Amino acid sequence: MLVLSTIFWGISFIMTKELFLSEEHITVTILITLRLAIASLVMVPVLLLTGHMERVRKEDLKWFLLLALCEPFIYNLCETSGVQLVSGSLASVIVATIPLFVPFGMWLGYRKRIHLPLLIGVVLSLVGVAIMLIGGDGLTGNAKGLLFLSGAVFIAVVYTLILVKIVDHYNSVTITTYQNLIGLIYYLPLMLLTDGSRLSLLSWSPKMLLLLLTLGICCSTLAYVFYNIGVRRLGASEACIFNNAIPVFSLIAAVLIGQETFSWLKVAGIVIVISGVAIAQYQPRGTSGNP
Repeated sequence: MLVLSTIFWGISFIMTKELFLSEEHITVTILITLRLAIASLVMVPVLLLTGHMERVRKEDLKWFLLLALCEPFIYNLCETSGVQLVSGSLASVIVATIPLFVPFGMWLGYRKRIHLPLLIGVVLSLVGVAIMLIGGDGLTGNAKGLLFLSGAVFIAVVYTLILVKIVDHYNSVTITTYQNLIGLIYYLPLMLLTDGSRLSLLSWSPKMLLLLLTLGICCSTLAYVFYNIGVRRLGASEACIFNNAIPVFSLIAAVLIGQETFSWLKVAGIVIVISGVAIAQYQPRGTSGNP
């Protein structure tokens, strides 16, 4: 599940960048709102028809509101703004630093112990990410874009700390569906107020629609479902380590569409990242992944 979520999030950077390059009138708020609308239009009817739409308990409503405020609202705003200003590959590399901070957030919030294999895996994976960055072609960015992406990393840590409050009480599909629906409610008035006049200027071409559908269904829905399952089974810190592999799949997607080329440094980085992910999954005897 975590590998699939990582693949979807990896290709999302390249698809988002492609939308900005091919649709001059699309904006950050329009893109995110359309992604969330597609995700909600798919998942809400499915859950209602199958009877799997769980009711949120009154005491958990605040956690769902905060969860959606972090992701998709603030996180997607920061991440998409960053992707608009820097290359998709560079954006994915920065997002891959999230696992470096989550274990410390879990320690501060829940006093979860930080085990040596986890630290080794994080460091090793980050070394692989750095090698991929060194081996990149034209990975440049500006300070504003890097600031947006750094904000996304911080919010992702907060999101994970909130997620553990409810992940054992609701199924992953329910959590993801409410996230997207609440996020859409947050975004819709903002988009209409700031960029509503641009909607009529969009081309609505088959390419644009295909990219939006993939982002909405695979990256905004299935990826979160799979990630939430991973958090429940392995624990937040261990599951988040898989984010280090996001640049691997971003690079593969970029190569497949001709945006970048492989180099020996990039290949070495991929091997090291995957090795770090594997090592980080080892837990000393008698420990549990959940806080």
